Amino acid sequence: MNSHSPRQRQTAKFSQRHSRPKHSRTSFPLLVYIIGVLLLLFVQPAEAIKFKLLADRYPQPKCIWNTAHENALVIVTANVGPGASQRVDIEIVDSSPRRNVYLSKRGVNGETRLAVTAHADGDVGVCFKNHLDLGHTQTDAGKYNRIVDLDADIGADAVDYNAIAAKESLSGLETEMRKLEGLVTEIVDEMAYLKRREERFQSTNHSTNIRVQNFSLFSLCALIVLGIWQIFHLRAFFKRKYLID
Repeated sequence: MNSHSPRQRQTAKFSQRHSRPKHSRTSFPLLVYIIGVLLLLFVQPAEAIKFKLLADRYPQPKCIWNTAHENALVIVTANVGPGASQRVDIEIVDSSPRRNVYLSKRGVNGETRLAVTAHADGDVGVCFKNHLDLGHTQTDAGKYNRIVDLDADIGADAVDYNAIAAKESLSGLETEMRKLEGLVTEIVDEMAYLKRREERFQSTNHSTNIRVQNFSLFSLCALIVLGIWQIFHLRAFFKRKYLID
């Protein structure tokens, strides 16, 4: 037998209706927070690349490209694994029309650290060649390879802020502010580069539109002239045949 009065049952239902939405509102942000933490834990940015470099008597370059802006510092750290009867050469170039060659080094072994400054906006490529010794034939090329571990730091990532802090006696906060300054400068340079590209694209689009308009006008004039010439030619032809007066 239910001992609760009708007023108490109405009060219980009222409290249940008002307590459920509060629970859902508090659990949803908690779920979003948990998902965000898991993404931060499991999603890690790729900072290096590791690959197998096959040897050949006449090797083709294997290039790894990274985007860099003008006057950007590029630090390349290459760790070439051991391998007999092979010689690995490294070359740093860019994708500009001049095809600038910043650095070229032969016989790279172990860990090698190289630093260059980009001369133009575009891609900077680190190219490797694995030469097979002359004592081996071309058929032996597939049997030899070396493992290359490559890491490229560009712009603000290439700056050693720990060395700057030790040299200038900067505190931890000042070092972090210096890092933020470098990042902001890099973002400003990126925005300026995008603006220049947009202006170049707009100029190309404008010149293309003008050429299309000029070609259309020339085609229209050519059709008009050709039509007039056909009229006079047919008129003269019919007069010769005495078909018209």
